[in-house]
Amino acid sequence: MDVADDVALQQESTETGAVSSELVRRLSDGFRSDPHRRTTMNAIRKNGIVAVALDQDVLVRQQYTFSHEIETGAITNQKQSGRCWMFAGLNTMRLAVMRNCGMGDFELSQAYLQFWDKLERSNYFLESILETLDEPTDGRLVSWLLQAPLNDGGQWDMFVSLVEKYGVVPKAEMPESFHSGQSRGMNGLLTRKLREDARTLRDAHASPSALRARKEAMLSEVYRILVQFLGEPPTRFDFQYRDKEKSFHRDAGISPQEFFRRYVALDLDQYVSVIHAPTADKPFGRTYTVKYLGNVRGGRPVLYLNTEVENLKSIALGARVARWDSGP
Repeated sequence: MDVADDVALQQESTETGAVSSELVRRLSDGFRSDPHRRTTMNAIRKNGIVAVALDQDVLVRQQYTFSHEIETGAITNQKQSGRCWMFAGLNTMRLAVMRNCGMGDFELSQAYLQFWDKLERSNYFLESILETLDEPTDGRLVSWLLQAPLNDGGQWDMFVSLVEKYGVVPKAEMPESFHSGQSRGMNGLLTRKLREDARTLRDAHASPSALRARKEAMLSEVYRILVQFLGEPPTRFDFQYRDKEKSFHRDAGISPQEFFRRYVALDLDQYVSVIHAPTADKPFGRTYTVKYLGNVRGGRPVLYLNTEVENLKSIALGARVARWDSGP
């Protein structure tokens, strides 16, 4: 670009508010005028902004010794997945196994429940499509159903429905796979598959029995996909472990449901999900739900007990004290 062209460009930039070459030069000169900025640039490019911005003095002052602590096992890692609700429930249950068996650290399989959650959600979604065949495809309800047929998130009652139906297994019986911890690719593929299936069902104009026969074939495909991504869940296994006294124990050929009854042994009916939603349309002391929110057809409805925030504090404090008093 010659001088005349540059002058013309500067004039045009001034008139239109565009970024001119002169402005770029001033920005660059301003950055380079302070030598510390280049040092900061090099540090961020090499280490990332989070590491560079971390205040080491604050880190040193932060102590991790507390007057009250709760019993936990080693840290579990949900990786790049949205299974926090599943990890929370299983972490509570694994402590029961550790106490009941006199074990050290122990972990339950998150991939096992993840598998059944994906299959059940696929069925839940397709049944919801069959229930809404008379709804317009571009209506809010069907659009909402199609938005996220089987994302990773979940609720307490969804977790309970899975455990009551399928039980639980030790992590060694169904360990993590690549896609259990990196679930985006698996979810994306299954979402496209289920949307395609939804269109097929809505366009079929067949009898209910014929539509459910098609749905079963669709679930067969979903099952095969899940096995390829996560592995096939065990139906029977040998539970072997050593307790803290190094004594060996073996329970051969048990099912996941038997494992839950024998070694977790928690009454899940004693737990409810509590919320604090102080709005005029939701009086305290009542339970609420969200239509078409769930995973297991025939399982528990997703319910929330709405209560005052003071009750939430009392419940949290009571659970904490009970955990401290229970001992190992």
